[in-house]
Amino acid sequence: MFSDNKKPRVMTELGGQPNRIEKNTKIKGDIVSEADFRIDGKLDGNVKTSGKVVIGIDGYIHGKVECVNADIEGNFNGELIVADLLSLKSSAVIEGTVMVSKLAVEPGATFNASCTMKGKEGKGAVHSTTKHSATTNEPAKAS
Repeated sequence: MFSDNKKPRVMTELGGQPNRIEKNTKIKGDIVSEADFRIDGKLDGNVKTSGKVVIGIDGYIHGKVECVNADIEGNFNGELIVADLLSLKSSAVIEGTVMVSKLAVEPGATFNASCTMKGKEGKGAVHSTTKHSATTNEPAKAS
């Protein structure tokens, strides 16, 4: 299959297979992973990953989450640090503190959080800390 002068391909995808916590599963503790994570159950603890975190519509996290990207349909309460894009679906309920580079909020999402948006260089806040404390039917706007 390989000639003598060619090396086999090496997968360069970080983390490999995504991890999943299924509905009706409850976990208490901290998770560290390089792979993506999908939470459809309940987690009381912290998640740190160099991948993406998805909280499904029935998912709930109470704790600290550090990740590159996040899509939230369910509930989150705690400290959320997203290096790139945080996407809140219409069913999302967020409480606590949030630090992001980019934020997308669908109409209907509940965003009761202190939010700091940082620039691409990660140097301080580009926008002042904002707090949106209401269920919205309009897209959120950074102030």
